[in-house]
Amino acid sequence: MTDESRFDDIRPYRDDEINAAMQRIAQHQSFPFLASFIYPDLSVEQAREKVCSFNSIFDYQYGAMAPMNRQIIDGTISDFTIGGVEKLDPSKRYLYVSNHRDIVLDSCLLYYALYWHGHETGEITFGSNLMQGQLLVDIGKSNKMFRVERGGTPREMYASSVHLSEYIRYALTEKRQSVWIAQRNGRTKDGIDRTDVGEIKMFSMSGPKDRVDNLAQLSIVPVSVSYEWESCDILKALELYATRDGQPYVKKQGEDLNSILTGISQDKGRVHFQICDPITRADLESKSDEPGAQFYRSVAALIDSRICSAYRLFPNAYIAHDLKNGTRSDRYTQLEYDAFVKHMAELDRYSPDPLLKDIFLGIYCNPIDNNII
Repeated sequence: MTDESRFDDIRPYRDDEINAAMQRIAQHQSFPFLASFIYPDLSVEQAREKVCSFNSIFDYQYGAMAPMNRQIIDGTISDFTIGGVEKLDPSKRYLYVSNHRDIVLDSCLLYYALYWHGHETGEITFGSNLMQGQLLVDIGKSNKMFRVERGGTPREMYASSVHLSEYIRYALTEKRQSVWIAQRNGRTKDGIDRTDVGEIKMFSMSGPKDRVDNLAQLSIVPVSVSYEWESCDILKALELYATRDGQPYVKKQGEDLNSILTGISQDKGRVHFQICDPITRADLESKSDEPGAQFYRSVAALIDSRICSAYRLFPNAYIAHDLKNGTRSDRYTQLEYDAFVKHMAELDRYSPDPLLKDIFLGIYCNPIDNNII
């Protein structure tokens, strides 16, 4: 068994698998809708011919994903910026650990921005709950996405974590591919960005040396993404409201796809990515005397502090804070205030309960407290 074949169950497509995937995508019943968004100036047949000509991952990313990202930026983002790129070496590969606000855009827009700053695109974790149906599998795996198993028995979850850890290390050290992963399972829905300590343990599982060496080898770089208008804010508030009494949330059929499409299409205002200071060997060694569990908690806390302090607080955060606390600041204009209140009023369609709006306000203003950790 070759190194690559060990990961056939989760890995992205190879170049030799791309054209077959493109043929399937081009013949799918949803292709006309996709084509109208990505290639608005082409007929469906012209778009189909173009997609069927792709024979490599680069062809697909440059010929389909780049135009899609451009359409999203031009159509739904008023100002798209990235900072801290100078901290990265284009010849090196990194494990980007990011706060997670949008299912698709956090990773895709980051790699789009990095590509135009001279960096290669990298691989992306994608939950098995989202890889439903051949179309999404083909779109995702052609875009360097690899499968992360969700659910299962404790024994199955442990085996999946070991397998994932081995693949991430293989992708970084053998395939020479950077990797993007969210700091925890699932999107942040309440505006509180915190790294799952279990994820830091997972990173270390596959290493052959001690925990400092195992983590240092991965070149961890925290990334902070900030949206002026939170992705799927109404949907997130409704989900949190539905689970307010500790009830488990049961997703409806097609809900994940709806969240993906909502995140892509909704107005986002300003969007900023900040590349934070990498987690260095010296950072890890400074915590090496701590007992096992505390060591991983400290590394997670270090990632959190860099992500949260780099999070860009837009006027909506301060508007939400003032509405929640009955205060008024000078960090926004009346027009910005009125726009936020008008948007929040959409919640009235679902429930008059003030708690729903309070949850919504928290999504926006909780990062103010996060920002000072």
